[in-house]
Amino acid sequence: MNLPPTRLALALVLATALSGCATWRRHSQAAPALPAAFTAATAPAELAPIDPSLLQRPTSAYRLGPGDKLEIEVLGDVDTRSITTVGPDGKIYFYMLPGLDVWGDTVAQVRDKIIDGLQKFIREKQPVSVTLLDAESERVWILGRLNKPGVYPLSGPTTLLEAIAEAGGLSPRSATASFAGATPLPPAAGIGSDEAADLSRAFVIRHGQMLHVDFTRLLHDGDLSQNIYLEPDDFIYLPAGSTGSVHVLGAVFEPRALSSDTQLTLVKAVADAGGTIKNAYLSHVAIVRGSLSQPQVAVVNLAAIESGQAPDVLLQPQDIVYVPFTPYRVLTRYVDMILDTFARTVGVNEGARVISNQAVPVGVNVPVNVSVPVGP
Repeated sequence: MNLPPTRLALALVLATALSGCATWRRHSQAAPALPAAFTAATAPAELAPIDPSLLQRPTSAYRLGPGDKLEIEVLGDVDTRSITTVGPDGKIYFYMLPGLDVWGDTVAQVRDKIIDGLQKFIREKQPVSVTLLDAESERVWILGRLNKPGVYPLSGPTTLLEAIAEAGGLSPRSATASFAGATPLPPAAGIGSDEAADLSRAFVIRHGQMLHVDFTRLLHDGDLSQNIYLEPDDFIYLPAGSTGSVHVLGAVFEPRALSSDTQLTLVKAVADAGGTIKNAYLSHVAIVRGSLSQPQVAVVNLAAIESGQAPDVLLQPQDIVYVPFTPYRVLTRYVDMILDTFARTVGVNEGARVISNQAVPVGVNVPVNVSVPVGP
């Protein structure tokens, strides 16, 4: 898929997201076996449920932007019929009119502007027809284990299920090759039921934050309470089931994904990420495990481990390790921040890979002067 350079900026926008033993906060129904250094906790710290407003069909009219294509005609005068595209500056040109700024306008507002503009040259008010031919300015990213991953126009109210169907449904093989010129698989009928995609790690990013959508409930169980309506610039990602990296984020010098092919401990993972930044809060290092919609979190004292006062922790594939800059006070908000950072990191890298196969993986971090939320 060929993408204009401006899409790179959109991909980067996505980035701008207690003691020595650990305590697990259980979120999932079936927790994995805990390492010896961990003890199971009984106090739940559930993530916020999905916002009901996300399930409401949008009622606002489409707003024009650069790339949108319009057909305009003064009714009764076929010779005036023309097709124009909203330019990078948000302007269109029609007939004898100078450039009209239509960025952010509805089609009806554009029609009124043209009618008012024509009255400067033609005494009688002329009826004008304006038709939206192609909606190109509002788009969503749909990437990952899909038959036709890519960037799709959002020309009207669209649900998450409809977007996945438009992207060809779930693919039985990695779709990354399609960006290197390979022929994509033919579209699947409907959504499909292929389990090669890891639905437990799929996510939606909106305005730099991960929405609490449970893809397993949506695509596997048919639970429409998870079928949200999309907004422009939403980023949807369904990773391959074989993905097994350990992500090390936060106050480390090189936030990155590490291979988990060999046994990887917490100390080694942090070291492989360049070590911790000065003044990192080592006693509240978090390890997030399991489904993104029902995660488990362990809070570990890394300083105690490094000094030999507590045993090291053996990590599992897909663990997220987060080294904070400040202590957390509210566990649920701490987990939310970690998942937002993780989702933005994956989003930036996968979005950049769409534009260029030569994209260098990056780690998304939060500024040193940003504190972990401490209030409700």
